[in-house]
Amino acid sequence: MSQPIAGLATRRNGFSSQLATRFKEVIETMNVKTMTAKLSVLTCGLLLAAGLSTGVAAQDLKIGVVNIARLLEQSPQAKEAMGALQDEFAPRQRELVAQQQELREKEERLQRDGAVMGEGERSNLERDVRDQRRDLARRQNEYVEDLNLRRNEEMGKLQRALLQQVQGYANLAGYDLIVADVLFASESIDITAEVLQALNQAQSSD
Repeated sequence: MSQPIAGLATRRNGFSSQLATRFKEVIETMNVKTMTAKLSVLTCGLLLAAGLSTGVAAQDLKIGVVNIARLLEQSPQAKEAMGALQDEFAPRQRELVAQQQELREKEERLQRDGAVMGEGERSNLERDVRDQRRDLARRQNEYVEDLNLRRNEEMGKLQRALLQQVQGYANLAGYDLIVADVLFASESIDITAEVLQALNQAQSSD
């Protein structure tokens, strides 16, 4: 329900920074635990099967551990996906900022001059403010929904790409088993940095 027009308080927070913060929150969910766990399960399952199918004795296995959350945060593929989303949604974000500024100016005019306006002029301005509030709220919701949808699409592509890169690195480096996000692993078998280096090299060669 919209606020009463009379006595309307001027909004002080910058809408542009609020929208940018919301965009950042949505993007950062690319690294949430559910996404990490999903990719971890895929990595463990496929690479475990590949390693154990060789029939190598457990004591002879070459084992590596990968921090999936770190890959999702630091890999150039993840940064590229985030940058692409920012570029894709930047025009709509600018439009929303401009619409919010226009609405704020009308609200300030109503608060400043409403008492001395004619009844018809004031009623028209009040109606215009209410309509623009509803329209802005609708467009904001659509923006967030579309951003979430595109983020999920890009996350699926990113998961598949990272899984392929990890598998490729494991094969080239002669690993029998790669596991993801274990409770504890010594630094000697943590190959996250090496995988990130391979991801950077793959990105540079594309």
